[in-house]
Parts: sequence; structure tokens; C-alpha cells
Amino acid sequence: MNAIVLEAGALIALERDDRTLWAALKLSALKRTGVVVPSTVVAQVWRAAPSQARLALALHHCVIAPFDPVARAACELCGRAKTDDICDAHVALVACNRGDVLYTSDPLDLRHLLAVHGGRKPKFVRC
Repeated sequence: MNAIVLEAGALIALERDDRTLWAALKLSALKRTGVVVPSTVVAQVWRAAPSQARLALALHHCVIAPFDPVARAACELCGRAKTDDICDAHVALVACNRGDVLYTSDPLDLRHLLAVHGGRKPKFVRC
């Protein structure tokens, strides 16, 4: 089994202490499947405020997927999908390549990007 991939809505849910998502992360840790967060998602959500202590704890246990290796592919995917959300394109690419499960608050945009990209599709869990 590959990793769980988190997008911005999932990080916000963790920050708000969503017990279901925390349980999924703990189960992932027990199974040693890993949790991946695209770096653009961290950039979108991180504010380093004291209220983000839970988020900081969660990120400490995640693998951060860098943007540099997929920057061109993300921009090309945006072009083909006729969208301009580089962060969502990065999430879609990471989910296609590394994830079995994608936790998201925005499944419609990500489904569209994944359909345009083709290849294997992760299971979606809405948060």
C-alpha cells in the first residue's frame, strides 16, 4: 500500500482537531504506509501561528513532496485542464504517483485534474 496524500482542506481539518482524520493518520503510521503532503499545500496553509500547533505536530510525521521535480508537469497539467491552480495540480500529480488515498475538501477540481492527467487514481476521502 502506498501513502495517504493530504491537500489543504485536510491540513485545515487536522488543525481543527478532526478526530476521524487524526485516527486515519495514526492508522497509517501503524501500518507504516506514510503520509505525503505536497510542499505547495504546506505553503498554502502554513502561517506559523500559535494556533497551528496541531498542524505542526502532524507535519512532523509527514513526508513533504517537493515541487521542483514536477513544476513543469504541474504547469502543463493546468494548461491541459484549463485551470490555474498550481497547488491542486501538484496534489493531483503526487496523488497519482504516490498515493492510494487522497484526503481533500475539494474533490471536484482534483477529479478533473486526475481525469485529464490519466493513469491510476487514488480513492477520495472528503474532509
